[in-house]
Amino acid sequence: MSLTQSVAIVGRPNVGKSRLFNRLAGRRISIVHDRPGVTRDVVVADSPEGYTLMDTGGIGMQPEMTSVEIQDATEYQADFAIRASDLLLFVVDGREGLIPLDETLAKKFRKMGKEPILVVNKLDEPEKLYSISEFDQLGFKSVVGVSAEHGSGFEDLITTIQTRIPFNNILPVQGDNDRTKIAFIGRPNVGKSSLCNRLLEMDRLIVSDVPGTTRETVELDLDFKVEGSEEDWKFRLFDTAGLKRHKRIDTSLDFFSSVRTKKAIESVDVVFLVLDAREGVTKQDKIMADHVLKEGRALSILVNKWDLTLESFRKDPLPGYEDEKDFRKSYVKSIRKELFFLPDSPITFVSALTGYSIKDFLQVARDLDARMDKTLSTSALNKVIGEMWEHRPPAKIKGKRFKVFYAVQVESRPFRVKLFCNREERLNDQYRRYLEKGIQQKFDLAGCPLKFSLAGKEVRYQEEKT
Repeated sequence: MSLTQSVAIVGRPNVGKSRLFNRLAGRRISIVHDRPGVTRDVVVADSPEGYTLMDTGGIGMQPEMTSVEIQDATEYQADFAIRASDLLLFVVDGREGLIPLDETLAKKFRKMGKEPILVVNKLDEPEKLYSISEFDQLGFKSVVGVSAEHGSGFEDLITTIQTRIPFNNILPVQGDNDRTKIAFIGRPNVGKSSLCNRLLEMDRLIVSDVPGTTRETVELDLDFKVEGSEEDWKFRLFDTAGLKRHKRIDTSLDFFSSVRTKKAIESVDVVFLVLDAREGVTKQDKIMADHVLKEGRALSILVNKWDLTLESFRKDPLPGYEDEKDFRKSYVKSIRKELFFLPDSPITFVSALTGYSIKDFLQVARDLDARMDKTLSTSALNKVIGEMWEHRPPAKIKGKRFKVFYAVQVESRPFRVKLFCNREERLNDQYRRYLEKGIQQKFDLAGCPLKFSLAGKEVRYQEEKT
């Protein structure tokens, strides 16, 4: 839901901003970790009360916490949230007390014309006396003590927020149902955040050559104006953390980032698997693609950094290719071979750096989203399966073949077809893929996963010959 009022949660590193964000949002969204500097991009969510919440990275990270490049980018993102917000929640650590950096940030917010609500967090032990009064010297009128971990003080905080932005003045502008939800997934450093930034035409997400820069799943709304159309194309973009191989997930941060990415896949309509054109398909890409299909999401392939690949080809053309077109055709063939189990997923060559074909895949996303709602004619479905069986009967298992007597579509998103057959165990993986491919091609379901539910005959019929 797009909203008219927004609240940004700001402060120095490791004061509990993400835990506070999750508590106000009513669900776990931001990764909570004791290590400073976990949150980098601005994470956005709608609160139950109807305003937009923005979780920001810690301002004033020390050099040992992260690279200077990422520190600068994180603070740039935090500044964006501060300027865009209608209200700030300035979070400080009640256990640690007032420190010089808190005073520096207070001056910064005043300079920007902001009067925040001061949230003194980590008051986790009710019996302990905390010196909240020491924060009075910051000079803010609204001060609330809370424990984001245990939830104490939140009624007062929500009431205080309401005095600053009355909830009855927060009007919903538009619902989410008309937005096509898109997730960008891939290995670290393939350019997922750069693609989002290019679409948004602004540096909304942190981009760095350091692998693993993105740790959260960040949601962004995009209204794309189409020439000659009265209505905008409406999307919700999910930029996810780069997924590592399971053996390389060696920290809890990696684990939680992986969990967030998988949850994002479950939440969207269309998934774009982003490849680095210079590296091609890797084992991890295959694992991710397989996971998307198992979750029943429409899948497309984005080959990013295509400009760099073409530049290399022009400087030193590879033998055996007539021209760039022939090279690209061969590249597509190679992807299809490596990802043979995909349902003929569309492949788009793009460059986040130059903008090459950057908006073409938005049409692909709309097409895939609409395709997932198709209804498969029962008569046509049975005709296709019958013709496929006649053209290529399955191999015999213990002298008998797998046979489909009747088929019907029972679900969409993903497509699920129930096969009434003789013996379920006679359908091997190879013939299953053959049937899936045939149905997908016949009904133009490219990029859409298809699943079978099998219903075998009763025991007394299982011995009849087919």
